[in-house]
Amino acid sequence: MAIFVTQCAKRPPVAEPQPDWQTLLADAVRDPSELCRLLDLPVQVEEEAKAAARDFPLLVPRTYLARMWPGEPRDPLLLQVLPHKEETAEAPGFAADPLDEAAALCGPGLLRKYKRRLLILASGDCGVHCRFCFRRHSIRGARCGPAWKTQNREEPLEQPSRFNHIEGVAIEAIAADPTIDEIILSGGDPLTLPDDELAHFAKQLAEVRHLQRLRIHTRLPIVIPQRVTNDLVSWLRGTRLTPIVIAHVNHPNEVDDAAAAALRRLVDARVPVLSQSVLLRGVNDDADVLAALFLRLVDLGVMPYYLHQLDRVAGAAHFEVPVERGKELIRELRARLPGYAVPRYVRDTPGQPNKQVLA
Repeated sequence: MAIFVTQCAKRPPVAEPQPDWQTLLADAVRDPSELCRLLDLPVQVEEEAKAAARDFPLLVPRTYLARMWPGEPRDPLLLQVLPHKEETAEAPGFAADPLDEAAALCGPGLLRKYKRRLLILASGDCGVHCRFCFRRHSIRGARCGPAWKTQNREEPLEQPSRFNHIEGVAIEAIAADPTIDEIILSGGDPLTLPDDELAHFAKQLAEVRHLQRLRIHTRLPIVIPQRVTNDLVSWLRGTRLTPIVIAHVNHPNEVDDAAAAALRRLVDARVPVLSQSVLLRGVNDDADVLAALFLRLVDLGVMPYYLHQLDRVAGAAHFEVPVERGKELIRELRARLPGYAVPRYVRDTPGQPNKQVLA
């Protein structure tokens, strides 16, 4: 009997199965009261969050929440997702569609904003609800495509219920225009879609001879790192198209070991990964914070690409940083970082075929 007990004691513990990314997304925190309870936040913060969430619901994966400091209402990750009373205040110059993307609609979920590129709003679902999202008024809750009106502003554009319902329309539009050589999948977040749907679409795109690149804009590898699966890597590398992943990350605290491993997995699979960040008051409007973020990314093989001036979407005015402060930050970064670690500071301007470089 003693031998049996001794042998059992030497056995390694059985590893618990880890939840997949779909389970983690489904289990995300959606109730402001639960979020405040889990982080031990004051009652006043909870009441304000409940009121602000009526217009734009809360969504925070527990994998992201675990990186926040309990009891700290000014935590830089919390500030990005916590509904705030200032969201309900009107601010001059801030609009529901700040980039006038409604004017660029050319079909369900299809936007012609840039030469040689077609942007596809593959999903209205996200892995997290960033309070500063410039599409917060247009795609929330939709499976794909925006809820804006068409250019005549009289009838709303019909919304397909699933991504695969727009595949045919998208492929037809792409095949008919030989000037398009790059597809951008955006949303929402395209990686909220299942890998089999995305893999099927990638194969269809690869059959269009004039296409060369497939770009994915996503926040999921940061907020739910488990999204970077074998299947994801497989379909990204599985066609002749060059895959490019643009990861949205705003603060070095977001890049914990799990997020770092997810980004490195993509890089090691020879998928080019670039980053984009939004300059946010109280979150990352600090040279030390930005320097730490960009060096962390470079060390993972991720190239800092864009630092965005905030898009002036209604409900996000309290995040805005003056452009002059942004330029000052870039000057500081250039003085202390290698050039490849400093992203371009840019602003998106409605109706323009490219971003305006501010610094």
